[in-house]
Amino acid sequence: MENIAVFASGSGTNAENIMKYFSCHAAVRVAVVLSNKPDAGVHLRAKHFAVPSFTFTNAAFGEASPILRKLAEYHTDFIVLAGFLLKIPVEIIHAYTGKIINIHPALLPRFGGKGMYGDHVHRAVVAAKETQTGITIHYVNEEYDEGAVIFQQTCPVFPSDTAGDVAAKVHELEYKYYPGVIEKLLIG
Repeated sequence: MENIAVFASGSGTNAENIMKYFSCHAAVRVAVVLSNKPDAGVHLRAKHFAVPSFTFTNAAFGEASPILRKLAEYHTDFIVLAGFLLKIPVEIIHAYTGKIINIHPALLPRFGGKGMYGDHVHRAVVAAKETQTGITIHYVNEEYDEGAVIFQQTCPVFPSDTAGDVAAKVHELEYKYYPGVIEKLLIG
């Protein structure tokens, strides 16, 4: 059994989609959810799937060793970022080299980097008058949104689209593709 740890900072809709996808899977399971926010909606979503969830302070994430202990406790094989807003410490990246992925709500390298998440990205895409956007699933390294690209999928951006319209299209792509890409990485 491959054990996934999901890191999330917000409401947890992507995390929920991943937990649902793997809830009855024979070879992969979400073993634990970690968040840096005690009031994040992801905790309720994890509870619904009987997945343990824990909150750590930003300082604990920065220190890394408490996180590494929790990951070891749940025999974590793979880390999935699902709306997690903190930079992953180098100690965790080295402990899980090639085993940490993130999903970004744009076509990297465009609209990536520090501060480019969620609606910030969608507003930037609309302001730049892009004709397409999409998702990028990539490995996590020491820099924001610069790890090797694993998968990209596009959707159109029309001149009349608002940031909210773009967000809806991108979320649909995230829900459709992220769990399957995780599965393929873990079991082929």
